[in-house]
Amino acid sequence: MIANVTEYQKAQDELQSLEQRLARVQQAHPMGSHGFTKAGVRKMIARLHEELAVYEGSEEAKQPQSK
Repeated sequence: MIANVTEYQKAQDELQSLEQRLARVQQAHPMGSHGFTKAGVRKMIARLHEELAVYEGSEEAKQPQSK
């Protein structure tokens, strides 16, 4: 789990890297080939999105409500 801003930035960088990797794999290997590789990268991307969302939610909860 992401515990601080440094880890949050690192996760965002990793997410960007994985998205670029997925794009390269999809371009190099069209439909039907390297399905497991694509699925694995998508799974890692989904996990990072989930962790980022949890962290962002916890940061919002820490902020005082302004009206």
